[in-house]
Amino acid sequence: MQKLIAGTALALAASGAFAQGQVNVICSVQAEWCNLMSTVYTKTTGTKVNMTAKGSGEALAQLNAEKANPKTDLWFGGTGDTHLQAGEMGLTLEYKSPLLKELHPWALRQAEDSKFRTVGVYLGPLGFGFNKELLAKKKMVAPTSWADLIKPEYKGEVQMANPASSGTAYTVIATLVQIMGEDKAFDYLRALNKSISSYTRSGTAPVKAVARGETMVSISFVHDVATEATHGFPVDSNTPVEGTGAEIGSMSIVKHGPNTANAKAFYEWALSPGGQQFGLAATQYQLPSNKNVPEDPRVVDPTKMKLINYDYAKYGASAERRRLISKWEKEVQDYK
Repeated sequence: MQKLIAGTALALAASGAFAQGQVNVICSVQAEWCNLMSTVYTKTTGTKVNMTAKGSGEALAQLNAEKANPKTDLWFGGTGDTHLQAGEMGLTLEYKSPLLKELHPWALRQAEDSKFRTVGVYLGPLGFGFNKELLAKKKMVAPTSWADLIKPEYKGEVQMANPASSGTAYTVIATLVQIMGEDKAFDYLRALNKSISSYTRSGTAPVKAVARGETMVSISFVHDVATEATHGFPVDSNTPVEGTGAEIGSMSIVKHGPNTANAKAFYEWALSPGGQQFGLAATQYQLPSNKNVPEDPRVVDPTKMKLINYDYAKYGASAERRRLISKWEKEVQDYK
């Protein structure tokens, strides 16, 4: 860790990013990652990072609520569709980083789709987390398909988040619509409702429940499952054979924030190879967007799963998100 901090300090010095004052950040990744970034950035730059943790849906709602008088400078992480919506709603600042040329094509496409009001910082595929001990106890086989989750043996054994508050869960809906078509996807979601024991507020809560033996299966991003396994919990993951979507975790500078210059400095650091290694240091295994981050075998490999050609522009539009969430609330959540 000391080497990582030292390397970060050198990179910041080279870029002239040392500053004073403060920067107010909403962070929509795991708390360990948020806290590590905040601590290291403050220590190496002298800029105080006021970090607030919120899920993607809640973060978007906060930025919209305070748009007349923004209190936030930068939003880091969380599903890219919510960042696209923030850009569409005029909540975030158009900004072209000099580091765009170092990014993977999917991260650059996220910036282009938003007219440079956001940028991709990591890629995380959607899948299933499962508790190996609970499966063995009930002599069940781990799910490998969307179809598996609606089998009778999974009734009451699955958790997923609520799409009204969680970008993870909205990604589930948008993924299924793109795989099955909308009518069949909502038929599926109504059938899945029988298997769901709880719709949680945050996208990471279901996999934490799986890790602690509170439920058997979660619909989660697979990197979150890998994190729990690293912490010693008896969990593993699969991605569905029919295909799956992936989040492009993103980062956006808030328009008219109180500390825009400091927000831009943090943004540049978070896109750099040094800044992007803190996810891995915090046992977060998403694929970083900067191509110059050293490879690590624990990081998710998109080539080993069936990823759909997810339409981020369409399903990141605010009207489409509102429509699908409203339909889910009426036709699935309230379905008897």
